[in-house]
Amino acid sequence: MPRRALAEKRPWLLASLFFGVTWMFVGESRLPGLYQIGWKGAGVGFLAIYAFARHAGTDGRLLTAVMALGAVGDCAIEIDPVAGGAAFFAAHLFAIALYARHRRDTTTASQKMLAVALLIGVPLSGYFLPSERNMALPIALYALALGGMAGMAWTSSFPRYRVGTGALLFVASDLLIFARMGPLANSALPDILIWPLYYCGQLLICTGVLKMLRAAAHPRVDRRSAGHRPMPR
Repeated sequence: MPRRALAEKRPWLLASLFFGVTWMFVGESRLPGLYQIGWKGAGVGFLAIYAFARHAGTDGRLLTAVMALGAVGDCAIEIDPVAGGAAFFAAHLFAIALYARHRRDTTTASQKMLAVALLIGVPLSGYFLPSERNMALPIALYALALGGMAGMAWTSSFPRYRVGTGALLFVASDLLIFARMGPLANSALPDILIWPLYYCGQLLICTGVLKMLRAAAHPRVDRRSAGHRPMPR
């Protein structure tokens, strides 16, 4: 991509970093509630714009949908947790569709075991962690999509230590939310860690997916095979 075109798209990523990092302080400020909600949604919302600007095609639009629904969930959950959860549930389904389009040719036994552990362990945690048992089943159903998303990300062909790790950070963030509804109800740990884990996870997923998609769309030419000759000295 020409440098000028890249410079026109990079501000979306910088804006995301600004809102994502500063939300930890704004959320505890006296800023009016609606501004706080918008500020919170802007972190991942700008990742959605960045994804849309950086890559066209089905994969780019799927990634855009994942980030956009995440931003909607960030805002909606401040008003109605059920609506926010529904937005994130939809985001996980779009993410699963994206990762299903990019399956790894071969996966090791340990990679498969982790994917299965996520698919089973995350919804089980979602079921047993909340103290309010009437919430256990809805949370477990949501967590099933969450665990499936993370398992698919870990076994996809996207960079595992960026996209896969990002998905695991997302899982850790949500598990802390579930734990805050139960055994960690009186702990400050969830309030400290939930947002950094979540935002870093989304950032890693977005940039990791885009990096591979861009590399596939614009492969580097092997200069030797292209007939390149060294310049005379």
